Amino acid sequence: MNYCRYLLYGLLALLVSGCGQTVKESLKVQPQSTVGADKTVVVLPFADYSYADNLETAYRRNLFVMADLTDQLVSNSFHLPIQEDVFRYLVDQKIINVVAYENKQNSVMQSELEDEWSAPMKAELRHYMELSKLRNNDKPVLRTPGTHGLTPQEIVKIGQHFNADYIVRGRIIQYKASQDPSWAPWKKGILSFVSGVSSKLAFGNARADKYDMSGNMIAGGAWGAIIGSGATWPYEPGKADQTIFGVSGGRDANTLIWGAVGGGLARLARHSGDIPQAVVQLRIWVQDAHSGDVIWTNRVDVKVSPESVLADSQYDALFESATEKAIHTLVHNFVTEAM
Repeated sequence: MNYCRYLLYGLLALLVSGCGQTVKESLKVQPQSTVGADKTVVVLPFADYSYADNLETAYRRNLFVMADLTDQLVSNSFHLPIQEDVFRYLVDQKIINVVAYENKQNSVMQSELEDEWSAPMKAELRHYMELSKLRNNDKPVLRTPGTHGLTPQEIVKIGQHFNADYIVRGRIIQYKASQDPSWAPWKKGILSFVSGVSSKLAFGNARADKYDMSGNMIAGGAWGAIIGSGATWPYEPGKADQTIFGVSGGRDANTLIWGAVGGGLARLARHSGDIPQAVVQLRIWVQDAHSGDVIWTNRVDVKVSPESVLADSQYDALFESATEKAIHTLVHNFVTEAM
């Protein structure tokens, strides 16, 4: 009875202590150097050559890149005008077209989503809205957001308007989700690693998914049979009166059962073991705002994936880390090599 009372007290204490809030704070801008203390930089929208699925995601991708670039420049004590002011100036000067950045939606389907349709029907409507966005994204590369050529005179004009020393431009070359090719078991999972590696070593790369599945099942069945040949469960070796499918002997029975279990586990493992990876490739140019000359440029390619199966595998977190690392590497190279 005392145990039940102590357990109740413990549960009440846990409930009372869990009535608060969890707060996570992340201050991005932290001073690192004073190398740009007397310099002003204007950051122009990046050209996006990554063939985004729609204009909305392209615009948001540019926002993430601009935010990280602003943080890194400020951390090195550069002065920057507000990005919206730069954007407004470029629109007023007809250098960029604000219509290209609008999120265009199908108003008819949007209104239908707000009606009293069932959940499966609304899911179908959303699916067709996404297809509509993809099929309408048929603009050539030179008309996509940010892909605008500027003359030296226009660069100087922008620099004079914002009293800037440097103009920063860039391009998003790659910004895509992929699969990490690593076969590390702590990333891929034990079952996926064992069945996958065995299948690759035995059969190589299959041309179709069903052949890959067959290879995994054969490899899993073989491992199960090897383990089962020495197992003592569920059948006890040495007793000839035990049969399975007409096969006598506990050892043979265990071999068959464990082989079937191994093949089944390998089939399940074939649909697991994916390692998500965020790939970000950027190039940045820095131009002298007084002459328009390029004084520095470099490119970076960053791939980020979870360290293990227990790590955060959400693509948003992976792309955030990849973008931040790419921008930090480029800005660090600029301030150390060109300043």
